[in-house]
Amino acid sequence: MTETLGKTGTLVREVAGTTHAPPPVKRRRRRAVAEEPGKPWMIRVPLFLYLLFTLIPFYWMLVFAVRPSGSTQLVPWPISFEHFDTVWNDIGFGIFFYNSVVMGLGVLVFVTILSVMGGYALARFKFRGQRVFLLAMLCSQFIPGAMMLIPLFVIFKGIGLLNSITGLVIAEVAFQLPLSLILMSGFIRNISVELEEAAMVDGCSRTRAFFAVVLPQLKPALVAVGSFAFIGAWNQFLFALMFATRQDKFTLPVGLSYTLGEFNTDFGALAAGGVVAAVPVVLVFAVVQRFLVQGLSAGAVKG
Repeated sequence: MTETLGKTGTLVREVAGTTHAPPPVKRRRRRAVAEEPGKPWMIRVPLFLYLLFTLIPFYWMLVFAVRPSGSTQLVPWPISFEHFDTVWNDIGFGIFFYNSVVMGLGVLVFVTILSVMGGYALARFKFRGQRVFLLAMLCSQFIPGAMMLIPLFVIFKGIGLLNSITGLVIAEVAFQLPLSLILMSGFIRNISVELEEAAMVDGCSRTRAFFAVVLPQLKPALVAVGSFAFIGAWNQFLFALMFATRQDKFTLPVGLSYTLGEFNTDFGALAAGGVVAAVPVVLVFAVVQRFLVQGLSAGAVKG
């Protein structure tokens, strides 16, 4: 018996003038739970029930918002927009919507910029008290926002920031910045420092190396931090209720609370206001949802 290599590189055995090739190697098939018979329902049924449980409140809100006053139809027809006209023109939701947009964009810009600057410093530099600082940032997330009301109210009253969007932006940035710093620093740690060093060897300053090498790789983290900052500011109720007492400074959550009367509630107007408040959040998640998981998971891994 002799052994030779065939044209394809496989080992061929020749025994008494007869050539035999070794049997092909069977590849292992990956078994997925969803491919096994009888298994798909174990995944799809719980997901469908959870989706149904989640969407039913939104369906009822939409039904109350678009069906005429006094109607009790489960499927609204004909569709009426009288409740939207009431909340937008009579109650003043146009002003509330504008204040929420300004507040959300202001918080988004400042939280994103400050978290990038602070996260880069925490990820790339070593300084005395760094671990204590990180621990303090983490522990601040366990403090309820209600405990900050009295100190912030006294401070804002002293410097004249009550009944102003600027005061609401400052309070919300202070509340959201610690978690954003932690997420951003974790993401920057996963970016190879050798890339920055190579750029600096080629003549770049540290600032230029940051904008040329690090910042382009921060897109998922910027989207994750910015979107959560905007949505947190958009849904903020406690600070907006305490620091804004004039109606022209109300945000959408506070404006919605004022549609609840003491003896009577216009559920159609309340539902229409809820739809107006929910649409921007839904659009933001629809646009950035593919970056959220990547940004959060990268920021959670310690390099």
